[in-house]
Amino acid sequence: MFVDQVKIYVKGGDGGNGMVAFRREKYVPNGGPAGGDGGKGANVVFIVDEGLRTLMDFRYKRHFKAERGEHGMSKNQHGRNSADMVVKVPPGTVVKDEETGEIIADLIEHGQKAIIAKGGRGGRGNSRFATPANPAPEISENGEPGQERTVIMELKLLADVGLVGFPSVGKSTLLSVVSAARPKIAEYHFTTIVPNLGVVETEDGRSFAMADLPGLIEGAHQGVGLGHQFLRHIERTRVIVHVVDMSGMEGRDPYEDYVTINNELKEYNLRLTERPQIIVASKMDMPDSEENLKAFKEKLEGDEVIFPISSITREGLKELLFAIADKIEETPEFPLEEVEAQKDMNRVVYKHEQKVAEFEITRDPDGSFNVIGAKVEKLFKMTDFSREESIRRFARQLRSMGVDDALRERGASDGDIVKLLDYEFEFVE
Repeated sequence: MFVDQVKIYVKGGDGGNGMVAFRREKYVPNGGPAGGDGGKGANVVFIVDEGLRTLMDFRYKRHFKAERGEHGMSKNQHGRNSADMVVKVPPGTVVKDEETGEIIADLIEHGQKAIIAKGGRGGRGNSRFATPANPAPEISENGEPGQERTVIMELKLLADVGLVGFPSVGKSTLLSVVSAARPKIAEYHFTTIVPNLGVVETEDGRSFAMADLPGLIEGAHQGVGLGHQFLRHIERTRVIVHVVDMSGMEGRDPYEDYVTINNELKEYNLRLTERPQIIVASKMDMPDSEENLKAFKEKLEGDEVIFPISSITREGLKELLFAIADKIEETPEFPLEEVEAQKDMNRVVYKHEQKVAEFEITRDPDGSFNVIGAKVEKLFKMTDFSREESIRRFARQLRSMGVDDALRERGASDGDIVKLLDYEFEFVE
């Protein structure tokens, strides 16, 4: 089974909690704070493994949660950092954030790595909070929560050439003749239900990868037929080989087929029209093919070169393969539309970004107030509520962020209920 799109959940490891501890030794009556920091949580890292061909493994395991860091210990011993969680993916995998649609990583080379979810930093122990005014603090932090997100993984085959055309025009037969690939071939539509990849070698020693994609039909870009699922694989190809059935056995006009498929490619992604296209007139061994080819050439507006071939008699294949190899050499790679060109690592780019509000306050029908915001929620999760001093510190942090004033503006008074995540507090003037 070929799987080329999956949705999974990833979560970086939480940081380890810091510790509240004091130095307790004989003959040391006033031992200072000695609580260690927590260790860093593990990242979720995707790495390319060229031995993988599909995203099949992700059909059965969809949750990837990395280990948290070790908690801090007494005697100022820091917790151990957790080792990264490594997930192997096939070359050609594009990872997108489901919520924002942003491309997180485009993984194409063997061994290429990308951090998909970052682990949280370890919480600080009480020795970090010692000051001249408070030399023996009873404050420590919980570990920072690891980043969590739902991502969509798409596999886009790393082929130099993509074969496109209507069902049963001879794409699979062509691939089977010019390469060692053995796709299923039969006399019915949609015999090919998954992309097939083959490596083609020309007589002068050049080689390239060719992908045979399931047949397209009218409306494919809107999800009609089988081919629409696999249109994404054309996005990486440098050259499109458009196979047109010249025999007319299906009762269709070859020129209409040609126009329809090009419209589908244009509607799916305008950038596909930038790719050079080689037109192949297939099944030239059939009786009416020569007449149909002549009519086809008359209808073409441009001066496109057409390569008449017969996969059965192997006529015209040598010239076609040379033309494809030449076209690949003169055509640059097309980066994916959403992925920006790699920036110079030594150059810093400053961008104006609108400041995002640190928190938001809403009100429930029962009169209680909800405080929402990533920064507030992170502070809450990193606070140790078992210690009075930590609670007071959390209250000071909220006050400095302006949460108290914002609640008063919304009409909060003494004794009102304030909710944060799944917890409730009482507003005190």
